[in-house]
Amino acid sequence: MDKKYFHEQVLIIVSKIPFGRVTSYGAIAETAGMKSSSRYVGYILNTLKGNYDYPCHRVVNRIGCLSGKHNFEGENTMEELLNSEGIEVKNDIVVDFKEKFWKPKV
Repeated sequence: MDKKYFHEQVLIIVSKIPFGRVTSYGAIAETAGMKSSSRYVGYILNTLKGNYDYPCHRVVNRIGCLSGKHNFEGENTMEELLNSEGIEVKNDIVVDFKEKFWKPKV
């Protein structure tokens, strides 16, 4: 698959994550057509530092951990953004992750 196409698909998927829900790097990679490229999804989202046009704070790892929180300006920014949407975080993990998880559609 073409990297530029994959990159575009990742951004489209991220832009569709509903308010008050989270998804994972792996779910995005799979929906975008490269199931084993969750780390590449993380790389793409890292390039968006400071760009709040995309709700990157809604992307967590496969167990609900805020593994990308270091990509935000403040140490607690990702958690604060999630909290503002009604998503509870405890010890850098989304509480009720399975309940809050959003599975992207093709």
